[in-house]
Amino acid sequence: MDKVYASADAACADIPSGATILAGGFGLCGIPERAIAAIRALGVTGLTVVSNNCGVDDFGLGVLLRAKQIKKMISSYVGENKEFERQYLAGELEVELTPQGTLAERIRAGGAGIPAFYTPTGAHTAISDGGLPVLYAPGGGAVARYSEKREIREIDGRDYVLERAITGDFAIVKAWKGDRFGNLVYRHTAANFNPMMATAGKVTIAEVEELVDVGALDPDHVHTPGIYVQRIFQGQGYEKRIERRTVRK
Repeated sequence: MDKVYASADAACADIPSGATILAGGFGLCGIPERAIAAIRALGVTGLTVVSNNCGVDDFGLGVLLRAKQIKKMISSYVGENKEFERQYLAGELEVELTPQGTLAERIRAGGAGIPAFYTPTGAHTAISDGGLPVLYAPGGGAVARYSEKREIREIDGRDYVLERAITGDFAIVKAWKGDRFGNLVYRHTAANFNPMMATAGKVTIAEVEELVDVGALDPDHVHTPGIYVQRIFQGQGYEKRIERRTVRK
């Protein structure tokens, strides 16, 4: 089975407005740069995007945010993007903040077919009690919608919060190598959120730096089996920016 598409534009061409997209990467590490650029060029709007964060103002998912293509973000960290802050406080962006480990497990659970799970993280905080501002009124100031209260259950003397799994219409992920069937190999920390995102999308679109024939990858080195991937293409010209470059004086 050959799942190869000629380009990012071809692989992303049928993503509609209003879709829920799971985006791999952590900060600017291991992000699907070419798929993001293709979605930007496609011009679809009203997107719900699930990602650890939303890039920076002019790179990564930040370009979709700046273009007003994202309606809702489900994230754990948003501190590097000033436009994100502006849109959120102005009532232009809905935000569901989720603890990072909980976000990872919600996506993993979605890919595994587990509808919900209990976790101690966030018990008896605003995560479980509700009341976090999800959406501000237009123009900012007043809160239009707060997060809802979640079920808490005591198990073996400890309280746990019920968290629902996350799935998406599409998942966009970045890998180092991939074959024509969609088997993927990630490189070092660029794995981050990519493996779990790949399992939780109805249609998973993988971009790779190196595309090889089936059989060229050592099965023991495959991180994401091709059964989870519906489309794959080879990207070019990756920037691989660094959010905060720190060097020794």
